[in-house]
Amino acid sequence: MRRLLPALAALSLALPVRAHAQADAWWAHVQRLADDSMRGRETGSREHRQAAEYVAAAFRRAGLRPAGTDGYFQPVPFLVRRIDERRSSLALARGGTSRPLPLGEAATIGARGARETTIDAPLVFAGYGLVIPELGIDDLRGLDLAGKAVVVLAGGVPRGVPGPAIANARSGLGARLRAAGAAALVTVANPRGDVPWARASAARLNPQMELDEGRSPEAPLVGVTVNPAHAERLFEGSGRRYADLQALADSGAALPGGPLAASLQATVGLVEARVTSDNVAGVLVGADPALRAEHVVVTAHIDHVGVGAPVEGDSIFNGAMDNASGVATMLETVATLAARTPRPRRSVLFLAVTAEEKGLLGSAWYARHPTVPAASVVADLNTDMFLPINPLRRLLVNGLEESDLAEDVRRAAAPRGVEVITDPEPERNAFIRSDQYSFIREGIPALSFKVGFVRGSPEHDRVLRWRQERYHGVRDDLAQPIDRQAAADFNALYADIIGQVASRPTRPAWFPTSLFRPKPATP
Repeated sequence: MRRLLPALAALSLALPVRAHAQADAWWAHVQRLADDSMRGRETGSREHRQAAEYVAAAFRRAGLRPAGTDGYFQPVPFLVRRIDERRSSLALARGGTSRPLPLGEAATIGARGARETTIDAPLVFAGYGLVIPELGIDDLRGLDLAGKAVVVLAGGVPRGVPGPAIANARSGLGARLRAAGAAALVTVANPRGDVPWARASAARLNPQMELDEGRSPEAPLVGVTVNPAHAERLFEGSGRRYADLQALADSGAALPGGPLAASLQATVGLVEARVTSDNVAGVLVGADPALRAEHVVVTAHIDHVGVGAPVEGDSIFNGAMDNASGVATMLETVATLAARTPRPRRSVLFLAVTAEEKGLLGSAWYARHPTVPAASVVADLNTDMFLPINPLRRLLVNGLEESDLAEDVRRAAAPRGVEVITDPEPERNAFIRSDQYSFIREGIPALSFKVGFVRGSPEHDRVLRWRQERYHGVRDDLAQPIDRQAAADFNALYADIIGQVASRPTRPAWFPTSLFRPKPATP
């Protein structure tokens, strides 16, 4: 934050007047939500509640009808877990010798969904870990998984497979391994991932959460992520080399699976607690008596990752772009649509969710426990870290190929001269990494939106640098340079898209070719 005043002053001098006029209100919301006093809006914290109250006050001013279970609020219960590294360890055993995998340096243990346990499990390699029956892909076929530690690569994707299909398959891998009796999932981190290993590793002691739904605990599945710099150790003695396998993955080739020559020895110790955090929900009632009982849900997540280890004296993860920017866009959209005459024909349910950073948990809770009739929800439109650091010439839409919502987006974007594109980076699994996926899993067509770019372009390079330097770091703060004209343009287009979807004559529908289209019930 010590960089704030000079950076903002320089940025203000460079901005055209029109951008100031259109983006000031949006930026004011970002400033409030990403201020140091919010301490990173950790799920369940006092500061997260303050951010939720700020959103609820904006809903109230715009005249939205409260749509929570407690006014505008929907409390969500969580189980909180942290890894207790004093009682946790990882090692690889081979030929009667056990060598530690140092926690933090070589690997991390995931606490989300974990249980205290000790395992000694032979390693088996399962390539990408993908099972997509509709495309004839099954990386688990023929592998003995019972009692095994299953190793997969996160970097690379097979050629010709749509990004959303890959993302969906990866999201279901844990459940498949539990059902097969596996003991652990060992993921080799993407060597070109969004977050450098040092920053990702530093977050390993942060609280991780799951919904507290009173269910019986699932079978334990130890989750381990391995630093690519140490991944060769997994494959020693097996006739395979990690470097060769990663090169195959980078080329999109098939990966040869099979047993490896080592066993994973893991001990997991946990510290557990419970906490409650809030979704915030308000409804703009539709103008058409025949359609106002249907709801278009608009989502953005309030939470970020709180406070962590200091970096150059700064320990607050402000989350300005991730996702104060998206909540600010939601609040500006509320004001825009509430002032329009006529209003959209359908009702629009604005939903600021908690615990996205913990695994889309707040949106999952709402999608399973909606405060309006479940059958009345026709679509979800989501924005998360839309990154106004490039001019809005292209709109990146996750889910573009899956439903006829694509037609609404193109119809809204055409008058503004904005090209609508699909995700140019399918290997990032973005389709399942934000809150739209919670609604997709309930059979509801959904999209998410960002400022777009062409892969390999200077705009893409700018996005890659942002991720490496700022994503989930202390530098995602109010001192960073942004293109406020791009933010203003995005906000205006976003409101038009929501208005288009909420006023279309027919209910949104999945394309027949979509892998996410609900399957007919079997008799």
